[in-house]
Amino acid sequence: MIYEKTRDLLLQETQLVKEAAGIQEKIRDAVFEREWTDFENQINAMNSIENQLAGLESEREQLFNVYETLTRKNALSGKADSKGRFYAIAAVLPEKQRSDLTALYRALKLDSIKLKLANETFLAYLGGIKSTLKDFFDLAFPESVGKMYTKKGTHFSQDMSSMVLNRSF
Repeated sequence: MIYEKTRDLLLQETQLVKEAAGIQEKIRDAVFEREWTDFENQINAMNSIENQLAGLESEREQLFNVYETLTRKNALSGKADSKGRFYAIAAVLPEKQRSDLTALYRALKLDSIKLKLANETFLAYLGGIKSTLKDFFDLAFPESVGKMYTKKGTHFSQDMSSMVLNRSF
């Protein structure tokens, strides 16, 4: 029972990570093409996947707790992290099931790392663009450096007339 349920959860998580990779590609394309409506839709889809993944992780943790309670084995005690708990469960399974689960787990972790690296690369790209544009506008329009604007695009005065100082101690 533990094997089948854990395998099912890992397969669901792997599928969601692959969907997230596809959505991440769509987000990148939306930014490049300046399709902000599509960008928002893809961000919402990514948030949905994040919530689903969190639910599956929670379900897996509950499954491990139930397994430990039912078997009255302390195989999971002392294993605070998810990885340690997973491998403690896998260690008590037969060889074929253990190798199947660990292969699925490693594939899931590898896909997750790829997704994280792609995300970090994209964020670095966006950060570089932001920095370049800021530097350009600072050099091109030095008189507007440090100025603030309202939501309507008008200059916001930085006078201190509304500031109140408390002089009593």
